[in-house]
Amino acid sequence: MSLIQEFKKAEENYHGHPLFFELTLQELELHSSKNRDYAQGGNPLGNFYRVSTIKNLYPGLPWDSPTGVALGYMLKQLDAAFWMLAQGYEGEVENIDSRLADVHVYAKLARILHREETTNAQRTFEEAVQKR
Repeated sequence: MSLIQEFKKAEENYHGHPLFFELTLQELELHSSKNRDYAQGGNPLGNFYRVSTIKNLYPGLPWDSPTGVALGYMLKQLDAAFWMLAQGYEGEVENIDSRLADVHVYAKLARILHREETTNAQRTFEEAVQKR
């Protein structure tokens, strides 16, 4: 019997809002699918260890800055693509192509954030739109 089937059977003994139970089951399925993409049979937390190892290579990088956050998000997507390629796996929830498309988006966002962080007169979004 699958985990989902076991939970559904246990539902008759569950005391709480039915939607809470349903959302929990959906989260279990999402976690399982995403973990298949990130771990592919390896350590279920491997992506966190790999990305933290890479981040430690750059101790002076301000990971808590807006640019650093965008680069961290980009690194997460890039790590997922590297892992899928290394495992010969295309992906279930997101595939290699969609991960690499996310890398493009985060790279552009990092460029914008870096420019805003390094200019004296940090333009607001509204100012940027007005100049278009």
